[in-house]
Amino acid sequence: MKIAFFPRPYGFSEGERQGRKASGFLLALVAAAFVALASNGARADAVKIVALGDSLTAGYGLAPGEGFAEQLEKALRLAGTDVTIVNAGVSGDTASGGLERLEWAVPADTQGVILELGANDALRGIDPKKTYAALNSILDKLNARDIPVLIAGMRAPPNMGAEYVAAFDGMFEQLADEHGALLYPFFLDGVAGDPDLNQPDGLHPNKKGVAEIVSRMVPSVTAFIEAIR
Repeated sequence: MKIAFFPRPYGFSEGERQGRKASGFLLALVAAAFVALASNGARADAVKIVALGDSLTAGYGLAPGEGFAEQLEKALRLAGTDVTIVNAGVSGDTASGGLERLEWAVPADTQGVILELGANDALRGIDPKKTYAALNSILDKLNARDIPVLIAGMRAPPNMGAEYVAAFDGMFEQLADEHGALLYPFFLDGVAGDPDLNQPDGLHPNKKGVAEIVSRMVPSVTAFIEAIR
């Protein structure tokens, strides 16, 4: 829409000039009102979720648009949910690494966080107590900011031993219970160990694998967004 302005009252009578000024002012006022209503509507409906994680969130080895955050946002929008999923994944990150960058990775306007950390802790054999402490601190800080969390759980490789696996796998449900957070028990559910759904390294899902993860997580994320609203 173009709004014509007449800085100099050239070629019109005084009455015409006043009438055109009034019309121009009203037109500008109506246009501004429409913009304000559209902006307010978008702010009221959209939900901003930050996916805080490691390479599984970051989209390691995938082309633009194929990662978890992008595919999840697209799936939710196709289902009619107005949402923005921000990719705050860093390849190689541990739970402690996520804690260190939490303040700048999760900006002030964040309305919810999907917390996907811990896989690298297990692969490196980090003491589950240390991983638990880092995740617990992340949840404490987000709770203090009134930002709800959906925890995406992880499982330790079986070769880490039964004691390690039990301690590691059990911490995610424990953290969810302690902090009143929603829990998606295993981020790689239906994908881990399937060569057709993973890249050649056997650790990172391919595009098809990410689509499977998203398909399984959409109900949980939808419930999470409804709880936020």
